[in-house]
Amino acid sequence: MKSLKVDIRKTAGFISEGAVYAFENQMIKNHEAVLNKTGKGNDFLGWVDLPSTIDESLLKSIASSAAKMQEKAELFVVIGIGGSYLGARAVIEALQDNFAALKTGRNKPFIIYAGQNIGEDYMSQLLSLLDKHDYALTVISKSGTTTEPAIAFRILKNHLEEKYGKKEAVERIIAITDQEKGALKKLADDEGYQTYVVPDDVGGRYSVLTPVGLLPIAVAGYDIRQLVQGAADMEGLNRKSARLNDNPMALYAATRNALYQSGKNVEILVNYLPNLYYLTEWWKQLYGESEGKENKGIFPAGVNFTTDLHSMGQYIQEGERMLFETVLSVEEPNTKMTIPSDGQNLDGLNYIAGKRIDEVNKMAELGTMLAHVDGGVPNIRLSLPGINEYYLGQLIYFFEMACALSGYTLDVNPFDQPGVEAYKKNMFALLGKPGFEKATEEIRKRL
Repeated sequence: MKSLKVDIRKTAGFISEGAVYAFENQMIKNHEAVLNKTGKGNDFLGWVDLPSTIDESLLKSIASSAAKMQEKAELFVVIGIGGSYLGARAVIEALQDNFAALKTGRNKPFIIYAGQNIGEDYMSQLLSLLDKHDYALTVISKSGTTTEPAIAFRILKNHLEEKYGKKEAVERIIAITDQEKGALKKLADDEGYQTYVVPDDVGGRYSVLTPVGLLPIAVAGYDIRQLVQGAADMEGLNRKSARLNDNPMALYAATRNALYQSGKNVEILVNYLPNLYYLTEWWKQLYGESEGKENKGIFPAGVNFTTDLHSMGQYIQEGERMLFETVLSVEEPNTKMTIPSDGQNLDGLNYIAGKRIDEVNKMAELGTMLAHVDGGVPNIRLSLPGINEYYLGQLIYFFEMACALSGYTLDVNPFDQPGVEAYKKNMFALLGKPGFEKATEEIRKRL
């Protein structure tokens, strides 16, 4: 099978090859720390060998659970926030028809999401939809007390029980949570929900290849074994060497750190296919939560071209020059369509009649890359052979490993997220949560 490739030629003129390769020894050191689990946050490195060690019995169980949900439900609700839903959504939306929500006659449930926000209108509209359709759900939380998904699950659990009765509702709920402790684990045991485990040594944003991601992806009808196989093959490539000429993950991590060192502190992930929007969202969480610490880190942003060339394109071309782009280029789409000829040619497009739409898209990609490089924005190009489960598995592991290597280069812990707690403490205080009385008094003075 083909594999993802990294091309850094369009960073020349901004950083030298020597500046990139100056990071090689650091990458070798970081690589050893990741594989040997000796670096910062080493208690959250279970994702490193997950693809090659995942138990076949777990995959069979997930497939069986997915088949059960497919029989029961037209809609399958994934309740989670951050890494508890973004990875699954990234894969599902990359693979599904762009207009799947509007098409009838599906033989697999359509996946929808809850607990990723606290919008009252969103929840009200979701309940109105669920009144009219058969549905089931999975709730994903290690603790069961994270505010956003906990609110959503409380509401949807009540709705399920009212709609189907308590006994049938139990059959329509799968909890993905801690193996032994936490509010959701206790509730699942008390109520009799089927459960899967969020491994203790895998953080949310690295959890796509655990039941957190695999169950929703399987319910949606996609091949989780091929997803895992793609990741396993990338894992195998990673284990062979940490040298930049042999390891695309190390090359990407080294290049982005060389650019950061040169003053480029914003990275924009660019794609040219609309169904990769949530892949970008997952990447933003992965790199933002992993690197943004101790007043360090590259700010991760994302654009969807050519759409955003007509909005953000102006800034990227001529705004502040603190940017670099990583272009995710898909070599071959899954369908073929050519542009027709027109007798009047009023739009002047007959010069591209007979060409594939993808060829026009590729020329837009190349033309944009050259324009942005000329405008002072270096480009890294990631070339993915296609969009299917196998190549998405490659890409997931690629980004995860490169993120770990890059985080260690910054000398931060890439596997925690202490800053996420700041807003929660203020929110709890403002809501009057028991135990936060002193904080409530202090924060109200500030307001």
